[in-house]
Amino acid sequence: MTQLAKVARRTGHPVTEVSGWKTRGHGPLQDVDGVVCHHTAGWNDMHVVRDGRPGLDGPLSQIWLGRDGRIFVVAAGRCWHNAPSLSLGHTNSRSIGIEAENDGRTPWPAKQLDAYKRLCAELCREFGLPVSTVKGHKEVNSSKPDPHSINMNRFREDVAALLKGKPAKPADPTSWTEELVKDLPLLKPGADNYDVKTARSLLNARGYLPEAVYAAAGLKEWLDRTKYDDELVKLIKGFQKLKKLDVDALIGEDTWRALARLK
Repeated sequence: MTQLAKVARRTGHPVTEVSGWKTRGHGPLQDVDGVVCHHTAGWNDMHVVRDGRPGLDGPLSQIWLGRDGRIFVVAAGRCWHNAPSLSLGHTNSRSIGIEAENDGRTPWPAKQLDAYKRLCAELCREFGLPVSTVKGHKEVNSSKPDPHSINMNRFREDVAALLKGKPAKPADPTSWTEELVKDLPLLKPGADNYDVKTARSLLNARGYLPEAVYAAAGLKEWLDRTKYDDELVKLIKGFQKLKKLDVDALIGEDTWRALARLK
């Protein structure tokens, strides 16, 4: 798929062609039936996507997407990015993988998310794919959590809008972009926006609770001052200690949308 650099440049984001990419791969792709979106679980790790890691030879994905929105085209052939796959259209032989630089808990920069969506839109355009074939790794491999905190239904809505030449919607409230974090309400007892249900939904985000979110949402100050809801205080203390959130405790999409409106 040696047109990938040309496709990437149509996004308007900067593109780097990694040396040797046109001949890199585990044999050719049979076809392109889908796109799989990942996070790398690390930082500055393009070389891992290119060269592989112990027990798994590179390349691991065709594209590495930097935190600053720069697109690195790593390989033109088949890559080891999704196995075993729950979808026949998203196997290593029939899909393009995008590895986005992120440790799996840090908020997504708006520039990186914009590049992610525009790249998926251009891949759909190039290969004649319906937007429904853009999948998160977590949707086509039950053992995977990536890309963390991104609601893939909202993500696909934005990709569809871009394909129609329309602007993407405001940032997905489950993706914790830096802009959303900046505008999150402070959850303090007595404040107009204080609500235990909302606080609980914030804490039970899919993925991990980044320090930046914790600080920006005022949770530490709220915890220090509150004498309310012992159950929620216990939850916050547990998350503060372990950093890990309970995916099963998510309370639904409507609450996320409500949370996004609390300004």
